[in-house]
Amino acid sequence: MHAPATPAPLTGERPRDWRDEARALIALAAPLVGANLLQMGVYAIDVVFVARLGTVEFAAATLGVFLYSLVMWALISLATACAPLIAAELGRRRHAVREVRRSFRMALWLAVVAAIPFSLLLLFGERLFLLAGQDPRVAVRAGAFLDILVLALVPSLFAAVMRTVAAALGRPGWAVGVTTMALGVGLLFNWLLVFGNLGFPALGLEGSAIASVVTTVAMMLAYAAILCLDPKLRRYRLFGRWWRSEWSRCVEIARIGVPIALTMTMEAGLFGGAALLMGLIGVTEVAAHAIALNIAALAFQIPLGVAQAATIRVGMGYGARDRDWVTRAGWTAIVLGTGVMVVTAVMMWTIPRWLIAIYVDVDAPAERVVVALAVQYLAVGAVFQLFDGAQAVAAGVLRGLQDTRVPMVIAGLGYWIAGFGTAVLLGFWAGWDGVGIWAGLAAGLVVVSILLIWRWSARDRLRLSIARTD
Repeated sequence: MHAPATPAPLTGERPRDWRDEARALIALAAPLVGANLLQMGVYAIDVVFVARLGTVEFAAATLGVFLYSLVMWALISLATACAPLIAAELGRRRHAVREVRRSFRMALWLAVVAAIPFSLLLLFGERLFLLAGQDPRVAVRAGAFLDILVLALVPSLFAAVMRTVAAALGRPGWAVGVTTMALGVGLLFNWLLVFGNLGFPALGLEGSAIASVVTTVAMMLAYAAILCLDPKLRRYRLFGRWWRSEWSRCVEIARIGVPIALTMTMEAGLFGGAALLMGLIGVTEVAAHAIALNIAALAFQIPLGVAQAATIRVGMGYGARDRDWVTRAGWTAIVLGTGVMVVTAVMMWTIPRWLIAIYVDVDAPAERVVVALAVQYLAVGAVFQLFDGAQAVAAGVLRGLQDTRVPMVIAGLGYWIAGFGTAVLLGFWAGWDGVGIWAGLAAGLVVVSILLIWRWSARDRLRLSIARTD
């Protein structure tokens, strides 16, 4: 009689059955989901403090954060493409320590190399916003904000890589602790520097940017300490020979990561473009859109965490050249990620006003139109919740197979032709206004999710399931 298998990302043990895989996936995904939700809180702190500085400052911070976040998440997607490589190496169990260290080291190198040109781009934030037709007052302040915030770019990339590697090596729980710490640091330094408490200078918008830099550096240092001190992580000596180049490994990470970065940019661009379309309709629609989208984004953190875990679990089966493991890991993640979104969809459909009340007073006469529009948008959002979860996890499992180029093409077709095209058609030509734009978002997510799941289902016919031999 065989002893029960204990799946562990650190050792790459094969799950015995579907139940074992589900336990392993949940153990890996739960901390990542928690950290993602806490990260939303870190971002919310900045909004709360800056919103009190006035309309111009708040608009400047909104523009600055949008541009910075677009760059940051694209580069994080690029650098953390080391995850499927590390997972495959653990699945192979072949020189895992040395191979993991190489992937980690070159992911950090790639992060620095990629960050240099984009950091220079962010330093021209004022000019970019002026070219985009923004109010000159807002553009000036947004530029000043970005001049400081750009210092957080490389630390944020390093922190993301270290968090990803810690999770892949079986220590995802550290992400919750570090992000909780970041929440406290962000709250403290915003309180000290934005309004000048405890004798600190009142720096306003610049103070918020400095607080973000301090918070990000604190996260980076915390993860570095964890990788060096945690008994199960330090044996990898991840910072050993950090000066030694492995350009073939760097190219391999870039090969997987560039399509992921472009996919993320196209998805973020769709939602950013939807906000611009809302602005053509009216200010009230923009406010309602922002509220509804924040609620949807909060719910999205759950399948996002599942997708991050799925990349690792599928990648381990892929590296082990085990089709059954790949199948169990992938379908378990898709069912879990999509199933959870059933709950969030029901909430959006049945108690939208309760959710909107987190952001505005739903009983205030001045907010009546905003609330009514947000309720309509959430009704559409409830419909596409399932597809949003499905596309996120499907993309994650395909990344575990190191399949990123075709999913990138699917994202381009789905988000920009089906999604944005439908938003323009229904929002303006059909006269559906904001509801039409949200229907366009739904259309894009539906198309992408269906095509990604089809590709996952056809993985054996497409010869994606088995890792190449060296």
